[in-house]
Amino acid sequence: MNQPLAFVHSAAKIANNVVIEPFVTIHKNVEIGEGTWIGSNVTIMEGARIGKNCRIFPGAVISAIPQDLKFKGEDTIAIIGDNTTIREFVTVNRGTSAKNKTIVGSNCLLMAYVHIAHDCVVGDNVILVNGVTLAGEVIIDDYAIISANSLIHQFCHIGAHTMLAGNSLVGKDVPPYIKAARYPLSYAGINSIGLRRRNYCNEKINQIQDIYRVLFNKGMNNTQAVEYIEAELPATKERDEIILFVRNSKRGIIKGYFDNSED
Repeated sequence: MNQPLAFVHSAAKIANNVVIEPFVTIHKNVEIGEGTWIGSNVTIMEGARIGKNCRIFPGAVISAIPQDLKFKGEDTIAIIGDNTTIREFVTVNRGTSAKNKTIVGSNCLLMAYVHIAHDCVVGDNVILVNGVTLAGEVIIDDYAIISANSLIHQFCHIGAHTMLAGNSLVGKDVPPYIKAARYPLSYAGINSIGLRRRNYCNEKINQIQDIYRVLFNKGMNNTQAVEYIEAELPATKERDEIILFVRNSKRGIIKGYFDNSED
């Protein structure tokens, strides 16, 4: 760790086998776990809590103060889980008094130029492709994949196992297990390839598809669809997760896709 061309504050807590390359700056009130590699020209600011075996590539800035005019210097943190890779020029801001922390889970891949704003919560095994931007207090659940240059509006919730197309403009919540694409962002089918990669059987995938046929293709509003799904379709973990997601959505969920060219 003794890299003479890096600045590491004496109050930072750095595990013994962390590798710090030249021209890194690490401020006070920082904790970095075992086996993590910090590439050249990375800046890690106050409040960073970085896990084990992470890789942080040149130009990244972790735990800078929020880009929020309501922020008044409160004591907040930014948490990065274990085994997460943060590529070039990623920025992760720390929290505000709203939630006090920004969280990125374990085993994530944040590709170049990703921005994660204050108080976001990113689950485990999430992939954010180059240029993805999360506004404040966004929630992204486990195994979601957000393709390049997508923009996520403040307070949006992206469900687990979702796949969003590149250049998506996300202003509504995206329920779990689906693909979303087009403009405005719409339901584009079940993320069947992703689910099979995670050992979901065909029966389970078909059950999920039946749920979304009701939700998006039967001409019901969300309340009617959820009541029908709960009454008529078999109770499963996935069914209950989808119902809970829709009922708890604060921004409303994306719509099904309708081809207006047939009108």
